[in-house]
Amino acid sequence: MARLSYVAVRMLIGDKLKYYGLVAGLAFSSFLIAQQASIFTGYASRTTAWLRDSAAADLWIVDPQVEFTEDTKSMTLSMLNRVRGIDGVAWAVPMFKGYVKMRLPEGSLHQVRVIGIDDASLIGGPPTMVEGALTDLRQDKALLVDQADLQSTLVLKRAGEPRPLRTGDTVSMNDSEARVVGIFRRHKEFFWEPMVYTTFSRALQMAPQERKMLTYVLARVKPGENPEVVAEHIEATTGMKAYTAEKFQELTLWYTLQKTGILINFGITIGLGFVIGVLVSGQLLYNFILDNTRYFGTLKAMGTPNKVIVRMVMLQAALAGAVGYGIGLGIAGIGGFFLGDGDLAFRMTWQVPVFGLVSIVLCCIIAGTLSILRVLRIEPAIVFKA
Repeated sequence: MARLSYVAVRMLIGDKLKYYGLVAGLAFSSFLIAQQASIFTGYASRTTAWLRDSAAADLWIVDPQVEFTEDTKSMTLSMLNRVRGIDGVAWAVPMFKGYVKMRLPEGSLHQVRVIGIDDASLIGGPPTMVEGALTDLRQDKALLVDQADLQSTLVLKRAGEPRPLRTGDTVSMNDSEARVVGIFRRHKEFFWEPMVYTTFSRALQMAPQERKMLTYVLARVKPGENPEVVAEHIEATTGMKAYTAEKFQELTLWYTLQKTGILINFGITIGLGFVIGVLVSGQLLYNFILDNTRYFGTLKAMGTPNKVIVRMVMLQAALAGAVGYGIGLGIAGIGGFFLGDGDLAFRMTWQVPVFGLVSIVLCCIIAGTLSILRVLRIEPAIVFKA
């Protein structure tokens, strides 16, 4: 069997043009599947980036109609004390999240997302400070801005040389004066509006006034308590929804996938890569079998059973698939290394290579099966024909 395996490999690489074409087709299919799956994973990860950045709480208490993080349906301020009084809750703090118009010093107007965090504890603040400190929010009229927004949206363009907003600048937030005291850095999100942080009480002053102004209650359970059990107790007592951080991320992810259509779009592209792999590899493998019909006939005439011939064909398909898969995955990974920090989301988790491998294996099985059907119909007497 070892010698026949060697013969199968030599037959495969003997016609270099067809071999390179087969590998190139499978490599392109592998690249397309891995790249698109990684971009899809990257965008899916960005939908929940803000929740991961605000990971100080075990539970997020929201209005029952909230469907994802940007769906800001508020509660009354009394809900905070009700949550604090529930058994199993160690502490609970308020958070505001809403859209407010920001007017820059030179007059340009932008809609921004304002995050108001607890005045005393500052729980739920940005993950990394680039300039200034989180405690600077306790200053009068203080506001924190995102470093990435300063390079794109929050730029003063209408007076003299364009420059980004910087610490010390004064802005108008819905006609309320605010002063930039720090710059933070966060993970990139799927949602694109600029984000600023301030204290909860100041955020209520900036936002349009409504009867209900509390967007979230962030709660930590007592040591030894099960967050899901406490969440059920909160829901039964208050009538609100209480999500663990993981459940709230899942809710946001699935809502975004269903409403935006990115799952369908990327699924079509990934499916296209699979179809390309099957068509290219199937066509080239079948042509390869046609070109080597006399050799397979010779092996049959020498007494080689069909199951051995089948193994030879599958070995050829597997070898071409392995080389093509490795090349395609490598190109996708290298491309992702340069795109990972750019605007195009790219996140290759361990599931992506596994998914790509399964897809290429299926391509090779389908292509190999089509070729095997041709091999099994070969008559040994063909070697005696002119």
